[in-house]
Order: sequence, then C-alpha cells, then structure tokens
Amino acid sequence: MAKGFYELLDIAPDASVDDIKRAFRREIAKYHPDKVQHLGKEFQEIAANKAAELTRAYKTLTDPATRAEYDAEEEGEPFTPARPAAPPSSASTPTPPAQPSARQPAAEPVPPGGASVFQQDRAGANDLVQRATVMRFRTALTGEFRSWEEFSLTGFQVTCIPRAAFWSLKLPPRVLGRFVPQVDGPALTETWNMAARIPKDSQRELCIIFLMGPSIAPAGELAAAIKDSQRKPTSTKLLMVPVNTRTWSAHVPTDAPPVVKSLLARLKSA
Repeated sequence: MAKGFYELLDIAPDASVDDIKRAFRREIAKYHPDKVQHLGKEFQEIAANKAAELTRAYKTLTDPATRAEYDAEEEGEPFTPARPAAPPSSASTPTPPAQPSARQPAAEPVPPGGASVFQQDRAGANDLVQRATVMRFRTALTGEFRSWEEFSLTGFQVTCIPRAAFWSLKLPPRVLGRFVPQVDGPALTETWNMAARIPKDSQRELCIIFLMGPSIAPAGELAAAIKDSQRKPTSTKLLMVPVNTRTWSAHVPTDAPPVVKSLLARLKSA
C-alpha cells in the first residue's frame, strides 16, 4: 500500500508545524542529488520523484486549509471549504452552529471521477519505483544469460528460464523476481509460498528468488522467515535472496551459486 503524507514524513497525525518542518528536512536529505548520482538514470528520476512527493506532503501539511482537506479525505469525510458568512438580517433567526460529528475510521474513498489526487500521487510514486526495479532486473538477466524466456507464475513481475550456453550442457537455474514495498518476514513467507507453486523441472533442480524492495527488515527477521519456510516441502529447491533496491545490497545465502553474486553485481552497475 502506498504511504500517506504523515507516514511518508514519519510523523504523527497531530504533529505540529515545527515537527513537520524538521521531518521534511530529515527525509528530503536522503534524496539529495549527491546521494543518488552513483545510481542509474532511472533511480535518479525516482529520487527526484520522491523529493517532489515529500515536497507535496510538506506543502499540504503546513497549510491549515489543505491539511484540513487532506485529513478529511483520509478519514473518509467530505470536505467543504469555509465560505464567507452572509450579512446578518434582522428578519432572520440565528442558526445554532452545527456540532462536529465524530470521525469514524473508514477506507479511503474513491470519488466519482476516480482516485483522489493524493491517492494518485502516492500510487504513481510506488509504480515508478516498481517499474524502474523491474526494468533494471530484466537488464541484468539479459546481460547474464543473453537469451531467456518467461512463463506465467502468479505474484512475480519477472520469471526467467535461461537457455543453456552453447559451450555448456548444464542448464542454469530458473530465476524469479518480485518487487514489494517492504521486504520483511510476512512478504518473504508469502513470496516463498507463491514460488513453491512453480512447476517441477527435472533438468533444473534450483529456483532462485530475488525479493526486492526499497525498505528491508533486519537480517534476523529475514533469516527466521527463511528458516521457517524451508521446513515446508517443495517440489523444487528454492533459494531466497532479499535485496535492498536503494543500495542493491542483499542477504546472500552461503550456498548460493555464483550466478547470484554475478546478477547482484550487474544490478549495482546497471
């Protein structure tokens, strides 16, 4: 799920303007051009897009009117901008002010014309990161295997069956690629269960899974999830490689074949 403005800035919904300013300065510094110049062009574009999203969040939450509109939309309440009061009339009877209604948690509304501008902004940023990651991963696979084909497996953006090199009779392992916003224990378990449905291939006993995302859980949490998953019987040997797409660092299993490190090197240099 895409992040809301408060989550994006890592602040509470009742944060003060000073808190918002401090959070904005802290987060925007992560996407300074000097910190992403070593990445590929697509990720420099992602950083610029992320900085723009942070700026929208900052401008929205530091303006009382737009913040009220945003809060109302997030809570599922219609927002009515304040209007100037009509001039008093001697014949009119004063109307008591309406009592504010209690807010009830609700799912984000979808207006008749489609998603709100806030929803579109958040979804657009997340989609951009995913597209850039998938494109970079495909490029690395092509550089590594030269020729490969895909097959259908629910839940994965990339499924790779490499063709054997003409000088070798041994077939390379199949490779799966999945992008998630947060690489953590639940995402790893879910991905493992989906990969376990891969059809058996008597000529390729190993399937390598690259689980990629811009946010990654501590190594201990990932190791525990992998250990639990390995207890489940599968028709194909699965090897999980959690990858941080911000740095392209990864938790590489000790029994990983050389192709894993080779693909990671290609991802870093792409």
